[in-house]
Amino acid sequence: MTGEAKSIEARLRELGLELPAAVAPIANYVPFVRTGSLLIISGQLPLENGKLADKHQGKLGKDVFNEAGQQAARLAAINVLAQAQLALGDLDRVRRVVRLGGFINATPGFTALAAVMNGASDLMVEVFGDRGRHARTTVGVAELPMDASVEVEAMFEFES
Repeated sequence: MTGEAKSIEARLRELGLELPAAVAPIANYVPFVRTGSLLIISGQLPLENGKLADKHQGKLGKDVFNEAGQQAARLAAINVLAQAQLALGDLDRVRRVVRLGGFINATPGFTALAAVMNGASDLMVEVFGDRGRHARTTVGVAELPMDASVEVEAMFEFES
């Protein structure tokens, strides 16, 4: 742990969060790569119990609206943390959330992409405090796997 009194596990409990089992990839890729002191997590969908709920399917601006989109981004970020836990064994090894990438399945003209992605960004700061502040890219896309509304990828720096 790097100078914070509470473990990340304790912080998750305090937030009422339990990390799910990490989900296996749905295509020919690995869920994470460790290189040097960096951990890169492949894009995660807003899956609950391994399934995409109807409320997290479809396009922002047509089928899904801002608050539900933020919830989907938060859930995708929880799945990112589950992958990080699997990769590192202990989230206290995370020195910093370096970057998040967000892909928002949106209709043309939907302009609240950044607000939707805040669901993921806010979670990282809630969990890691200042270590959770990160660089970010958010883009609107025409389609996502399984017709998910949101996909979130991440990069972490970790202690060896």
